[in-house]
Amino acid sequence: MPLAAEIGDILKARRETVAISESSAGGLISAALLAAPGASRYYRGGGVIYTPQAFRGLLGLTREDLGDKRSSSEPYARMLAGRIRELLEADWGLCETGASGPTGNMYGDDAGHTCVALAGPGGVLVSRTLETGISDREANMRLFAAEALDLLRGGLG
Repeated sequence: MPLAAEIGDILKARRETVAISESSAGGLISAALLAAPGASRYYRGGGVIYTPQAFRGLLGLTREDLGDKRSSSEPYARMLAGRIRELLEADWGLCETGASGPTGNMYGDDAGHTCVALAGPGGVLVSRTLETGISDREANMRLFAAEALDLLRGGLG
């Protein structure tokens, strides 16, 4: 929560906004950002993109839009960070996609795998992968949210 509050303060001071697309963090990224007073000044909205229905319904994307990208990958995370930023007309778009556990996902990633991405002003588009090496679902969800917030904080400079 302190990191999210710091991010909120920076965004408010700069009059910038953020939009969130998360999956395996289950809403924890958005919850952390919304817990800070004044969140309505910087939080544009977000979605938990956990199913194909959410992918289509909330992001307006189809399987064809993916091309050769797959969920739980950096290219996919970068695409969704850009998409949520665009849809919600935010300065920043942040995405998390992974496998919280206790088992891996259908793509062969082990529990504890996530990719996070940030899209922002001036063509900013960065991503990275975290492998926690643990299968504890709740712990991974918290670690995934922290990783995404850390990426956002780094992108804000």
